[in-house]
This record gives sequence, structure tokens and C-alpha cells, in this order.
Amino acid sequence: MAMVSSTLTRVKAYALPLILFTGAMFFQLIVIPQSFPRSHYDVLGVRMYASVEEVEEAYEKLSSKWKSDTDSSNSFDFVKVRYAYELLTNPIWKRNYDIFEIEEQPHVIEEAKQRFAGKRFSDVQLPLLDDASVQGEDNFNAITAEDFQLILQSDKPSMVLIYSSGSVCCTQYDGTWKRIVSLLDGIANAAAIELREVQLAAYLADKRPTGRSFFRNGLPSVVAFPSGCKTVGCSIRFEGQLSVDAVTDWFATIVLRLPRILYYSKESLAQKFMAKISPHKVKVIFFSKTGERATPFIRLAALKYWDHASFAFLLWREEDSSFWWNAFEVESAPSIVFLKDPGVKPVVHHGPVNNSQFTDLMEQNKNQELPQLRAETSNELGCDARGYSRAGADTLSWYCVVLAGRLSPELNSMRATMRRVQEIISHDNEDSSVPATVASKRKRLTFTWLNGETQKKYCFFYLQSETSYETCGPRRDISDVPRLFIVRYTRNLTEENEPVRRKPKTMWDALNDQEYDRASQLVARYNGSNEIPQIIEWVSSIIRDGDSRDLPFFKTKTPELVPEDMDPIISRGVGSVLSKSTGLKHKIYGFVRGLHDRLGDPRIGPVLLLGALISFGSTWLRRSREKSPPSQSNQSNQSNEPTQPKSKEEIRKLRRRRERNEERPSSITDVEPKNAYQAPLSDSDSN
Repeated sequence: MAMVSSTLTRVKAYALPLILFTGAMFFQLIVIPQSFPRSHYDVLGVRMYASVEEVEEAYEKLSSKWKSDTDSSNSFDFVKVRYAYELLTNPIWKRNYDIFEIEEQPHVIEEAKQRFAGKRFSDVQLPLLDDASVQGEDNFNAITAEDFQLILQSDKPSMVLIYSSGSVCCTQYDGTWKRIVSLLDGIANAAAIELREVQLAAYLADKRPTGRSFFRNGLPSVVAFPSGCKTVGCSIRFEGQLSVDAVTDWFATIVLRLPRILYYSKESLAQKFMAKISPHKVKVIFFSKTGERATPFIRLAALKYWDHASFAFLLWREEDSSFWWNAFEVESAPSIVFLKDPGVKPVVHHGPVNNSQFTDLMEQNKNQELPQLRAETSNELGCDARGYSRAGADTLSWYCVVLAGRLSPELNSMRATMRRVQEIISHDNEDSSVPATVASKRKRLTFTWLNGETQKKYCFFYLQSETSYETCGPRRDISDVPRLFIVRYTRNLTEENEPVRRKPKTMWDALNDQEYDRASQLVARYNGSNEIPQIIEWVSSIIRDGDSRDLPFFKTKTPELVPEDMDPIISRGVGSVLSKSTGLKHKIYGFVRGLHDRLGDPRIGPVLLLGALISFGSTWLRRSREKSPPSQSNQSNQSNEPTQPKSKEEIRKLRRRRERNEERPSSITDVEPKNAYQAPLSDSDSN
């Protein structure tokens, strides 16, 4: 039992050195051989970075040996030798392998192993590797280091492709890269760098712990520089499978941080998209045949025009073609549908579009036929007393016709009527003398509609009557009554040109200096029928009276329009496009990748072994001192000294005993008094 206890104590004492030694052996015997397999130079039996002539000479020797050994049937060894020979005799492939550890067509070895298993080496079909030089010239339009510096100085984000002109793997991505460049046109800089720019390629490559450059996923490799990034330290490397859809989606999401546009089915489009979109927005629906995700310029447009439009994607199916024709008059895909006001015929564009074409389409169709009056559009429409007319700051008077009401079928019907009124007035003869037509041509007349439920304060301000609750505020009854009114805005140039007042001296001056609207307002409410000619005549009469009569100018303060609900995908902001889980996955992946790279550091094994030796030596020295017997002089000293207490309890008792002895007063007999003497003794008691 004592022997077992002694063994356990010894193992426990040397546990740390054993762990370090085991780790060192594991790294040296398992991890390092896997991280640094035999090179192709080792396969041929030549020195590292040997010349092409030395490689050819070594291959000739091995080949003659294989030919003389007619009984050999192991073809896999010959495949490895032949692969090394073809790789190291091609100048471009040899350069890529020597500098960046890039192997050309590495799948060939495994395919040959399965294909020629059990056959003689003479049955192996040569050559093993395809030469990319016979497949065509370099079409990537590579740039130089000077061009790369100019790209980084730009404010736009950039995407860089690193490739090799002699690589078959790179050549087959020629068309893919051209398609990616076309999709990024006008959004980001795109450039290709050939490996002959060795210093630039090494700067953009991954780095091993030893400092050697390599490309983790081989070639071609894609690196992105976000806007404002000027060094490789802030660059982002694409890790997935190279395809147009994958690369553009990664660039738009990770680099540009643009919102994604979701796909909907025929059943979910109405319920999950159209019913949840704000009524003022134009609905833009894309029909796709391939199911590819939205391109970067479409996603950028979704961010740019978020206040005007919402976007959705649909996968085109031939069996649903009749349904989409009846719904939107869509014949085929790809196509784009713009849905504006309720009851308005959709605008359909068939065929693919590029960045500039889609921007033109959005500019033409970003607004509804009858725009909604909101906080974001009041200045643009010229329906804000704090702003100016659509005609510019020089216009002194202008008009805004507003249709107010709660969202309802009655409002939709009246909106259709007002669209027709707007169309007749705006498309009337240019020589027409109708006041409404003249004002519309000069951009002094605007037609718009107002959500009376959301903008209740604004609505009550202009419709002050007993029946205004039928139009403004929350719904109180089944009936909804849309109402029409016109506002005449007039600016007072004399008051605008007055000098700015100093600090007010009295309370009355402070009240006069309150912020009022820049323009005076006069409101006229329409009480007629919904007949289009009557509405046009009413608008013209208001404009005729307003332009011909000298109406009084007075100050007022209009209630501000309430910002309406924004699209949820944009309301989170651009910075939160990536969810927390997605960002965490990227961080975990980066940590695991960095740890994997560190595990291949050849210095870890020797460091662990050195630590094991130091720990073993210190442990042995400490245990030796504890077991060594004391010397004779020490024994004699120890015999004269009192026994030292070992336990804490004994030390505590000894300390208490010493304290009591120090506090005890000295006895009267301990010290002999001065002039003291011993009295003589007598034999008699009487004396």
C-alpha cells in the first residue's frame, strides 16, 4: 500500500513534465508531418527549389528504373513521380509552387489512383496535367502594382482577383469574373492581379506563422477592400465556392453591408409582402428564372430608394405563367413589375437590366401617380409652408390640392378620380388658358393625398369642422368620407428681407420672434360632387381668384407631419444587416482558422520539449532537497535546540505561552535589595 502511495505521489509530482513531453512528441510525430508533407522535390529525390534541368535528370533516372523493372505493377507511385515532373518542369507552375505552395490540378492524383488501381505503370495515360496555355490567351486584364495603389486611393470599395495565367483552374473562371465585374460596374472597383506581380501577390496572400505566403483555398482567390480600407489588414477574403451568385452576394452583404431582398412564393406574396408594405410605397417585383439572389446594384437601389419603394423576388415557373399574366401582365422572366397606386395598371419591363438601365427605371417609377404627402416628401412636392414651390425659390405664390382620408375603399376610389383630374390638367393643350393647366405647367400646382388617420393633427388643422372626424383621426364609424381641399401659399419678400433681430428685450418681442411658417396660407374646402369637370373648374376658380386678388398676408404655424413607419429591413440601419449570430459565426470561424494555422508552427514542438525538460529538472531538484538527510553539524545544533513545533496548533500555543511570560510581574524574591544581610540565629526563643 505504501509503494502504491509513493508511486502515485511521484506521478502527481511529474504530471506537468509528462504532459508537456507528450504534447511535444505529438506535435513532432503527428502534427508536423501532416502540416509539412513530402514535397514534390522529395518525390523526385532532388534538393528543394532544384532547377528544371535537375528535375528532368532525376525523372529520367526514375523512369529508366521503372522501365527496367517489368514486374512492377504499382502505378500509384509512378503517378506521383510523373505529377511532380510535369508540375516542376512547367515554368509558371513551378513558380507558383515554389513561392506560394500552389499545386496545379491537385485532384489528378486521387483520380489517377482510382482509375489506374491494380494496373501497370505503362497503362497510365500521359500527360496527367492539362496545359492552360493552349486554351487561349489571358483575358483577365491584369493590373500592375502602380494601378493597385491608385485603386486603393479611391473612395469606392474594391474587389481584387488573384490568379495565374497558366492555371487551368483560373482559366475556367474567365467568364465568371467578367460577369462579376459587369454587376459591380458603378458600385465598386474590380481588378485582377497575376502572380507574376510577386511582391503584390505575396502582400495579398495568407501568411503562415513562419511568415511564408500561401493561398488557403488555392487560385483564383478573391480579396475585398471595404470603403476606407487602405491596407491588407482590414481586407476581407472570400472563402466559399467561386460563382457569380455566391461572390456578389458575399460582397453586397459583408463588404457593402446592403440589405437582402427576399424571395416570395405565389401564395406568400400578397400576405407577407404586399399587405405589410406602407401604402405610399411603390412595389417592385422581380421575376427570376434561375433563382439567383439580388445583384449588388439592385440591393443598393433598395437602400437608396427605401423611402419610395419596396422590393421582392419571385421564382418564375412555367406552370404559373397564366396566373402572372392575369395579375400583372408578365409574359416571361427575367422581368420587373412596378405596382403603384391601387387600380393603376402595372408597369412591366421584360428582359435583363444593368446598373444604369435599372437606375433610369427607378427614377421614372419611384413615385406613385398621386404621391402621398408625408414628412419626407412635403418639400419635394411643394406642400410645405416652411419651404418653396416646385418651381423654385423665386415663385411667390403656388397651390397644393390635398385629398385627405383614412385608408379605405372610398379613399382609393377618390384617389383614382384625382389621378384622372391630374392627368387631364397636366396633359391639356399647352396653349390652354385654363388657370389650373397653366399653373401645372409652371410647377405651381401639385396634387397629393394625405393619410388622415396617421396625420390627424395636420388633417384637423386644415379641416376644422364638425364632420372632420369622418376624415381625420382614428376610425369611429363604419363610414369614411374623404375630403378635398386646396392650400394657397404666398411668400412675403419684404418680411423675408428684414435684418435678423437681436436678443428680445421684452416678453412681447420674444412672442413675436417665435418660429412661424415662411409662407402665408389660405385654405379652401371642396363641397361639390365627385365629377371630374366640376373638380377641375373648382381648382381653376381658386387659382384665378388667388392670382388676381390681393389677399392679406398673416403668420401661422402649421403642425409638423409625423414620420410614417419605415420598412423593417431598413429601419434597423445599414450597420445591423448582419445578425448577431452571423457575426459570431464569422468570429468563431476566424478564431478556429487562426488556431489551425498556429498548430502548424514547427516551433511549437521544440518549445514544448524545452518546457518539459525545465519542468522535469525543477521538480527533480525540489524533491531531492526534501529527501536529503541532514548533516552532523545540523544534527548537533538541532539536538541543542528545543523541538520546533510543526503544527499550527502547537505554534499558536507556544505563542500564547510566551505572551503570558512577558506580561507576568517579577517576584519580590527575584531581586536582592540593597544593604540586605542575613540575621544571626540564636539558641533561645526569648532572645
